[in-house]
Amino acid sequence: MQVDEILQDIAAYCQRTGLAESTFGRRAVNDGKLVQRLREGGRITTDTFDRIRLFMAQKPTGRSSLMPSRRVAAALPAITGSAALAAPQPHGEPAANPQGNFRFFDNRQKYLLFVHTCSEKRVVASRVALELANIHPRPPAVRVFDAGVGDGTVLTRVIRSMHGRFPHMPFYVTGKEISLEDIRLTLDKMPDRFFEHPATVLVLTNMYYAEAPWLSVKSSAAANSLVWRSVALRGTTSAEFAEQISDLQSFLAETWRARVNAKSGNPVYERPVVLVIYREDHRFLLDPIIPAPGRAEADFDLIIASQPYRARASADFKARRVIGPLARALRAGGRLIAIHSCGKDPGMEIIQGLWPGDDPFLTDRHQILRAVKHELGPAAREFNFNAYSDVRSQFQYHLETLPNELSGTIGTSTVFAAWNAAIYVAQVEDQRLTEVVRAQSYLEATQAILHKYGGLWFNDESYVISRHRD
Repeated sequence: MQVDEILQDIAAYCQRTGLAESTFGRRAVNDGKLVQRLREGGRITTDTFDRIRLFMAQKPTGRSSLMPSRRVAAALPAITGSAALAAPQPHGEPAANPQGNFRFFDNRQKYLLFVHTCSEKRVVASRVALELANIHPRPPAVRVFDAGVGDGTVLTRVIRSMHGRFPHMPFYVTGKEISLEDIRLTLDKMPDRFFEHPATVLVLTNMYYAEAPWLSVKSSAAANSLVWRSVALRGTTSAEFAEQISDLQSFLAETWRARVNAKSGNPVYERPVVLVIYREDHRFLLDPIIPAPGRAEADFDLIIASQPYRARASADFKARRVIGPLARALRAGGRLIAIHSCGKDPGMEIIQGLWPGDDPFLTDRHQILRAVKHELGPAAREFNFNAYSDVRSQFQYHLETLPNELSGTIGTSTVFAAWNAAIYVAQVEDQRLTEVVRAQSYLEATQAILHKYGGLWFNDESYVISRHRD
């Protein structure tokens, strides 16, 4: 019995039916915490396993006849789908069907495989670090906001670069992330940052883009359910900090929960949560910047928006829901750097070889900046909008392989990693993957591109919005 396999099936079932995972557990085996325990490494008996399978079999959900075989699903769990081949979503805002539009980047297997086999996080962090030379911090702190922390790799590297440039200034760092798994991965990377730069206040929240910079929710109902926790780390070593941060796991599991929005299909928080972490021995120095409910400022020196929206969303949607609100959170002289995929690379050749004419990258940086100007209205006069030339704006990152790995026969794991990266970057929904995975045509298409170019790379582009200095 493979726990990972049953978890994937449960997640797919809940996505198709609209059931919360806790509801599934209660209905299937009278255990609302079943899925949570399995994700935390728990095991189940054969009887429980049979009851889960029986529940899903007795309450079918229109499972497609195009489902791949168990052998294929086990070989490549990150890319198997659960419904018939679907056409690409039309260009614009999210589709009305929430289950068919569940946010692509929440597929954990695809995400983690991509992060560990491609260099994007490292390259993005290096690009963001260049902006540190252009900001002008003011007392009492250097203020940074990450509009999508992910697994924390980019933010951790940026904080490291901040320490090199501003070694004696306090840091106020806020990260937005709705995924519990990503928050756990981010926190795992932070003990060393508190050790190297003790004058750091780290704030993590699951609020929306229009709320997170201010740490203030707009809905009165959500405000009444706000969970705010401050943690003062004691000790002086990374090991001590790591132990205290690990103690937060039960708190996170209880509060950092998400559900699927019935209208958009995107994940939204069940309750807004704010987690504030700092070192107790620096409380006196950090007191002016430690936020409290009703006392938080959104005047950021640097805002990082790396892949903060679906590529297929319209420029208006990206400006209104993401970039516009973030730009308003800049202080005078502050800079927002946004980065997204732009295609025209070998990865897109794989996609278009299987889905001719498919192009998810329909809005470029110029269109988004025009939409942001319109969204900001008269306030746009307070900002500079820098699209830059292609030479300065665009950059590449690569699938990382051994030096001789692509010179002869390409290993299966490399082909799978390349395919995963291609469909992850192109944001191909699971519904469209079923048929090509079953036919295994994706293997030949991916191998052909790897041989053609001797590797695989992708293109990102960046743009910067800065608020005028006083």
